[in-house]
Amino acid sequence: MLGVVSIQEAMKIAQEAGLDLAKVSSDNAPPPATCKLMDYGKYRYEQQKREKDAKKNQRVIQTKEIRLSAVIDVGDAKRLANQTAKFLEGGDKVRASILLRRREQAHPEIAMKIMEEYLEAISASYTIEKPLKQEGRMIAVTLAPASKK
Repeated sequence: MLGVVSIQEAMKIAQEAGLDLAKVSSDNAPPPATCKLMDYGKYRYEQQKREKDAKKNQRVIQTKEIRLSAVIDVGDAKRLANQTAKFLEGGDKVRASILLRRREQAHPEIAMKIMEEYLEAISASYTIEKPLKQEGRMIAVTLAPASKK
């Protein structure tokens, strides 16, 4: 703590100590700015190291898409349900959808039934982020992994 000194004197003290003079207070602070004597290169290195460690520990959640069909076979539906369970256990979100084509559009209840059976077949625990809904020719549901407590 050197108290209030002029900028020229602070620069001289920093130069004699072989350090840098860094402004600590914000720009909208009253006129006597708070400055600190520090090795700025070392400070930046440690800051970059902390940022790199923080980035290493974060996980990006991806949204995977599973496409079913209104005429899907039982074995294929089970295979897709198992794949969905793997995605959910891995921490990714899953959007399952059925695209209705031609005459399938006249009977969306069949596709809804297939989607409900598919949701029952998923062995992993999940929460429904967006409920099962028909939007035009597409029937879709978005699943997220269940929160771990």
